[in-house]
Amino acid sequence: MTRIVLLGASGSGRTTQALHLQARLRLPAISTSEILRLEIANATDLGLEVKRFVDAGEFVPDRLTIELVRSRLGMPDAQHGWILEGYPRTAFQAEELDFLLDELGTPLDCAIYLQASEETLMQRSRSRGGSDDRIEIVQKRIEQFFELTIPLLEYYGYKQKLLTINSELDIATVSTRIEYGIEHLGQ
Repeated sequence: MTRIVLLGASGSGRTTQALHLQARLRLPAISTSEILRLEIANATDLGLEVKRFVDAGEFVPDRLTIELVRSRLGMPDAQHGWILEGYPRTAFQAEELDFLLDELGTPLDCAIYLQASEETLMQRSRSRGGSDDRIEIVQKRIEQFFELTIPLLEYYGYKQKLLTINSELDIATVSTRIEYGIEHLGQ
């Protein structure tokens, strides 16, 4: 059983690496962004509440995100492990995830931080396009991410579950380093 969280700002390569790990490890890659998009597209009560925050370029509040993650990790395809991308974003969310995993008897194996400079994150995010990728929103997300990241990295570092990877390298090199790091974490 393998349970991994992928951490990194928008543009760090989280989704790309989640999909690579999904194929390599044969585990579901669970994207909180995708879960949120589906809620918005389905115009559920939760989706309409989430949409207000997304449209403003804000992070979705913990109480909403935690509820969605709890539901998703309880699905049958996640019973033998998973790759969680886009969550947690705060130390509080990391603690909540640990409480949930303790309840399920399935502790987290590894938190992988895909590290990139602000310049790289801006360039990658802007080149993707999309209605939620206006420059002001991208900049705001990056600033919020860095404000919240240090306590999150300290949390996983203290638990000796943190693996930091330079995500400015080419995709194949980043993937190789992640795989190597997972194999050797805790040794």
